[in-house]
Amino acid sequence: MKYDLYLRGYVGGADFDADLVSRVLAKHKDQPVTVLIDSLGGSLATALSIAAAFREHGDVTAHFVGMNASAATIASMGAKTITIDECAMYLVHKCSAEFFQWASLNADQLQEQIDQLAQMKSDLEKMDLNVAQMYARKCKKPVADLLALMKTGGWLTAAEAHQWGFVDSLTDNHEDAVPVLTEDLAASMQANGLPLPDMEIEATPTPSGFNRLVEMLSSFFQRKDTTAEATNPKTSNDMNKLLPLLAVALAMQQQEFTLTDEKLSLTAEQADKLEAHLKTLTDQIAAQTKTIADKDSRIADLEKQLAEKPADETAQVINQPGKTTGMTAEEEFAITSQKAQELFDSLP
Repeated sequence: MKYDLYLRGYVGGADFDADLVSRVLAKHKDQPVTVLIDSLGGSLATALSIAAAFREHGDVTAHFVGMNASAATIASMGAKTITIDECAMYLVHKCSAEFFQWASLNADQLQEQIDQLAQMKSDLEKMDLNVAQMYARKCKKPVADLLALMKTGGWLTAAEAHQWGFVDSLTDNHEDAVPVLTEDLAASMQANGLPLPDMEIEATPTPSGFNRLVEMLSSFFQRKDTTAEATNPKTSNDMNKLLPLLAVALAMQQQEFTLTDEKLSLTAEQADKLEAHLKTLTDQIAAQTKTIADKDSRIADLEKQLAEKPADETAQVINQPGKTTGMTAEEEFAITSQKAQELFDSLP
C-alpha cells in the first residue's frame, strides 16, 4: 500500500513533525491523504497540532502498525478514518510531566515546592480531560469511561482497540510487519514509564557488518521528510559526497553511477560487488579482532608465568633487607629494559 506520509518514532521528532505534516497536507489539498503511524508517543503539543491539521484537511486516513501509544494515538484523532493492522498494539494512558528534585529545603521552600506540584497536578488533570474528550468523541462513549481506561493504562490488542472505537476497522496487509518487543525497546519503554505489553521479549539482534552499512546508507540517503513527494535540496550534494566512497568500494569510476532525480541506482552486478567488498572488510575486522584477543590471552599467560616463576639466582641480586644489589641505577635500568624487550619479542 502506498502512503502519502510516514510518521514514525518520537512524536515531535524529525520523522513525526507538525511542520512536515502541514507541508504534505498542503501538497494534497482537496485530495485524500493516507498516513502510516508507528510510534510509542512523545510530545502532547505536537500530537494536538497534528490532530488539528488532519481535521482541517478533512480527508485523512491514518493506519496504525507496530506498537503505538499515547501521543501517537492522540495525533490520529483528527483523521476521517482510522485503521489498524490486526497484529498491532494500542495504548492510551494519563498524561505525565518530567519531574526531578534533589535539594535541601526549609519549610518555606518546601511549601513553594508543594504549591508548584499542586499546579502541575491541576494542569495534568486538565490535559487528561481534554484528551479523554477527544477519545470519547471518537469512541462514542462517556468521558468517564475513557478517563478510567487512561488511568488503567494497559495495552490493547488491535481487536480491543476496535471494540472500544478508537479505530474504524482492522486490516491484514501482508506488508505490515508484526510488532516485535526487543530487549532495547522494552528498556526504552520502561525508562519512559510505559507498561510492557504481554509479549515475549526477544534479544535485540546484532546486525551484520553488511547490514550495518546498508542501514548507514539508507539513513544517509533517506530524506528528512519521508513523504513520497517531498524533496530536500541538500540530498544531491550529500549523495555526491558519498559517491567517491562507493566508487572506491566498487573499483569503478564515479561517472559509471546512475544519479537521476536525486536517486542513486546500482545494477545487480554493482550491488553484488559492493556486498562482496563489505564482506571482505567485515572478515578482515573479525580476523584482526581475533588476533588482538589471542595476543591479550598470551600476555595474560606470560604475566601469570612471571608471577609464578621464582627469581633468578645471581650474585648481583641480593634480596635481603638493608643490603644493596651492587649495581648502579643505570645498570638496573638496562637489565629491566632488556627483560621488557625480551617479553615483548616473545609475543606472537
